[in-house]
Amino acid sequence: MPKRNKKRNKKNKIEGLTQSILAILRKDHSKPYNYKQLAAKLGVDDPSSRNQIIKKLRSLQTEGTIQEIDRGKFIITPSQNYYTGRVDIAGRGQGYIIVEDLEEDILVKNKNLNKALQGDTVEVYVFKRRRGGKTEGEITKIIERKKTDFVGVIDIQENFAFVDVTDHKMYTDIFIPKNKINGAKQGEKVLVKMEDWPEKADSPFGLVLKVLGMPGEHNTEIHSILAQYGLPYDFPPEVEVYANKLDTKIHPEEIKKRRDMRKDLTFTIDPKDAKDFDDALSFTKLENGNYEIGIHIADVSHYLQTGTVLDDEAYERATSVYLVDRVVPMLPEILSNGACSLRPNEEKYTFSAVFEMNDKAEVLKKWFGRTVTYSDARFAYEEAQEIIDNNPDWNGSVADLNTTISSEVSLTGNQYNTDPAIAEATLEMDRLAKILRKKRMHNGAISFDKVEVKFILDENNNPEGVYFKESRDANKLIEEFMLLANRSVAEFIGKQNPKKTFVYRVHDEPDDEKIAALENIIKQFGYKLNTRDRKSTSQSLNKLLKDVNGRKEQNLIDTLAIRSMSKAVYTTNNIGHYGLAFDYYTHFTSPIRRYPDVMVHRLLQRYLDGKDSAKEEKYEDRCSHSSDMENLAANAERDSIKYMQVKYMQDHKDEEFLGVISGVTEWGIYVEIIANKCEGMVRNQDMRDDHYIFDKEAYAVIGQKTKTTYTLGDEVMVKVKNADLVKKHLDFIMLGHKKD
Repeated sequence: MPKRNKKRNKKNKIEGLTQSILAILRKDHSKPYNYKQLAAKLGVDDPSSRNQIIKKLRSLQTEGTIQEIDRGKFIITPSQNYYTGRVDIAGRGQGYIIVEDLEEDILVKNKNLNKALQGDTVEVYVFKRRRGGKTEGEITKIIERKKTDFVGVIDIQENFAFVDVTDHKMYTDIFIPKNKINGAKQGEKVLVKMEDWPEKADSPFGLVLKVLGMPGEHNTEIHSILAQYGLPYDFPPEVEVYANKLDTKIHPEEIKKRRDMRKDLTFTIDPKDAKDFDDALSFTKLENGNYEIGIHIADVSHYLQTGTVLDDEAYERATSVYLVDRVVPMLPEILSNGACSLRPNEEKYTFSAVFEMNDKAEVLKKWFGRTVTYSDARFAYEEAQEIIDNNPDWNGSVADLNTTISSEVSLTGNQYNTDPAIAEATLEMDRLAKILRKKRMHNGAISFDKVEVKFILDENNNPEGVYFKESRDANKLIEEFMLLANRSVAEFIGKQNPKKTFVYRVHDEPDDEKIAALENIIKQFGYKLNTRDRKSTSQSLNKLLKDVNGRKEQNLIDTLAIRSMSKAVYTTNNIGHYGLAFDYYTHFTSPIRRYPDVMVHRLLQRYLDGKDSAKEEKYEDRCSHSSDMENLAANAERDSIKYMQVKYMQDHKDEEFLGVISGVTEWGIYVEIIANKCEGMVRNQDMRDDHYIFDKEAYAVIGQKTKTTYTLGDEVMVKVKNADLVKKHLDFIMLGHKKD
């Protein structure tokens, strides 16, 4: 008999009881549990199991792991091992929790994610594994979901469906009950909302919000990009109605409240395909020999009144989104392309920064305030550049001025023979801009002039060709005066006493680890950095960017150098701007497309009117939202470029391309095609001529038989194997090293 009892007890023993009880108590560590509640959670109700739970509770209490806070009710002993952080899902379904005050991220294995998804704010319990003593975490509470809407492809079964989410960081599909499929058809791309995730369900439950179309179709993929990042496409009807009722006329009574600068020579210089012109320059030669230069910005805040549906919508969007084939504007067209656009031969309400400067580009006087201006002309960058190119030895002599613009670059309908006054203004401001830029570089600014990839599209938005947009003197002219206005506005408010709440654009110093990683990679190409102090770091970064200019590795090193930098963000806490080498900096110059600039205009006017400081907490929240939306927009823009690159390469599958190895990993080699900057992967499994092993230290893969080595920066020949529009991914076939 005793033997049988022993066997029965062993059979009913609850395996892993300690860890199961602790997991329940950790998950909601503020809620007390008794043995009955724990038994219910564990799904057991027999006397033997309950006795085991009671004994285990007493044992854990004795060793101090748990506490009895009321008769028979237990909580886990309060611990310093709980942190709040953000989830970053890595490969193989595991993740890391990024905690602001911790140097190292917390590893969380798949089984301990407990339904947390990418970007969620969570509570995590940190513990050490017995074997090896490595620190890991278990998510005990999801504090806030980052997102609940996802884009994916629907797979419809007889009584239900699943949506396979296209985001590679989403490690689960979403279950859709049949009555929530919302008319979607098999294989379509859909926007789905995650509604619930039952405790014992493997997948969350959701419903289809919107059918986006068939994968691979152009509009489907573009709308999918916007939907994936939660970015709007159309304006709500009530916002359009409100905007269309706005009074956009110029009124004499409003002009009286402003500085009238309509007689000052004023013009815009913008990209050739620009539709909204939110900044203009004015130029006047003063009798004392100095110059008065005005930076005039569309007065968006005149129309965008707080507390309106229009302002609420603009704030939610926070930024315009520039996709490869379209712009999703922050403001309705009546404002963005109409009332607020500083179009030629039209009077407009503006907010201006006006500077008196001498011949050495030194600012002697500055003035900020609301104005009314009249734009005399519109120039594309190419037209302004031709004026600069035609007068390389400009010394202020109007008699020698070449004002002709060739028909090849006349893009805006300007007369080929340009107004000499505008040409003179362009040349003089170009000269002053070069002085300003030289001073900025001397002070430690970093010159990131990364090449931008642009596509020539046909009427159906199919890519016919690729070209590169580079920053030339005309671009830098505009850049320097916009920087001058932004910096000066920030200084004007930032130096006031007592301190005033303001919106700054800040950029922290680069992370030491990222700079060390950059150094490691560039030494493969024979470059090095001097990181002794802040100034030497920025100077050697500039030298690096100059040295790689025009070389095969330029795009790779430009990209890596930018990634080594901290992210610029909006905040009320001014720490300066490392990349520009400014102690004070803000965004004042683009309120048509950036909501922070609208906030800056409002705050500047508030303080010009002598009012007290605005509430910091309110503006800090708005800064945080604006930074988040800017990041989402940048991701969407990058995805749209990747999509168009894949689309472009679909039509070039039979061609061989020269590329440079831009990354080497254990699973394959990344190659960037030199002619069009399209990047794809050569998978190790597709390299059939040998068995290649990854050498992490050398950033290379090495063939075991032939000893053929492919290293970061090598020039190689590749061919397209597969162009996946849905995943926005290119697979290449390696043809070998470039032959000299």
